[in-house]
Amino acid sequence: MFAMSLVIPQLLQLPARTGYGLGKSMLAAGLVMAPSGLVMMATAPISAAVSKARGPKVTLMTGALIVAAGYGLNIVLMSEVWHFVLVSCVIGAGIGFTYGSMPALIMGAVPASETAAANSLNTLMRSIGTSSASAVAGVILAQLTTDFGGYALPSENGFKAVLAVGAGAALLAFAVASFIPRQRPAGGAVPVAEGPAESAEVTAKS
Repeated sequence: MFAMSLVIPQLLQLPARTGYGLGKSMLAAGLVMAPSGLVMMATAPISAAVSKARGPKVTLMTGALIVAAGYGLNIVLMSEVWHFVLVSCVIGAGIGFTYGSMPALIMGAVPASETAAANSLNTLMRSIGTSSASAVAGVILAQLTTDFGGYALPSENGFKAVLAVGAGAALLAFAVASFIPRQRPAGGAVPVAEGPAESAEVTAKS
């Protein structure tokens, strides 16, 4: 998720004279990113429907593939404003799928008494993930630079490298999600086999 937030606004605001920046204002960059949030909300009902029909595991894997496709698309489409609008919407759709599936997966994987702690751990890990993503992207952009009027700016290849890492992370999430075990039926107690005495008692009562 964070690669999009770190790459797209910079590419939109870098001077057009760099050859890959679009020279837009901060307001324009924000407006370009805004539709992704609307797409996340729009995909929430679809995510819920897929989870109901196929399970949240499938929803998570689908969302990861959509995010990977969005980053891959951004590597080849980064020269027009509408390119970034399209890419942010695709990635936003994938994020909507994945974020919608995570609570369902967590709630179904732990006892009812542990749901609060499990969801809190998920929030903590998400914060660690965003912090790590910022650090990794910062290192890549700081190492792959180009000179622009005596100033070192992140190069086009640096941005593409961050996008490639984002796509790779999404594909890794897809692979990890494929190992999530099938969840137990909600509230289903394990039946206990009846012995001869219990069977006879049930027959007598009936």
